[in-house]
Amino acid sequence: MAFDDKVDNKAEEIGGKVKEGVGKATDNESLEAEGKADQAGANLKQAGEKIKDVFKS
Repeated sequence: MAFDDKVDNKAEEIGGKVKEGVGKATDNESLEAEGKADQAGANLKQAGEKIKDVFKS
């Protein structure tokens, strides 16, 4: 996995956690759900990159 991809995916995951936290704090279910979705997307991307790394080795 390229370092840039790792950083981008981690940033997206952290952004999702922030959105989720703000959504909880403001009782905004929509924002909370969007944060969870962002985290799930980032985790999927990370898993895909790890699989590609396995086949490159």
